Amino acid sequence: MKAAYVDTSCLVAIAFRESGSARMASRLKGYEVILASGLVEAELKAALLREGLSGGTADFLPDLDWVYPDRPLGPEIDRVLATGYVKGADAWHLACALFVSPDGAELHFETLDAQQRSVARGLGFR
Repeated sequence: MKAAYVDTSCLVAIAFRESGSARMASRLKGYEVILASGLVEAELKAALLREGLSGGTADFLPDLDWVYPDRPLGPEIDRVLATGYVKGADAWHLACALFVSPDGAELHFETLDAQQRSVARGLGFR
């Protein structure tokens, strides 16, 4: 099964039709499963509101498979930060992806953030 964890940066780019967003949308369509943390919903809705686009422009949210960890992600967050520095929300997204795929090999990690991508690769994600 081809699965990916998607960071908010990808969805914001698609929502705002930023440069490269069509390519990202096409790539996401190639996955059978797209995972995301519930944090994506808050980050995306806040970005839409900030730009005056509240409402239905986040229609693709129901198509995501949500990751709801049933325990604190301290060990995963520690591993993320030991691999490289990322902001708190980025560390959370990477930790959620590790919760699903501890070695990273079974999961693609989609982000448009260069630092987060570098840490994701260091953790073993494709």
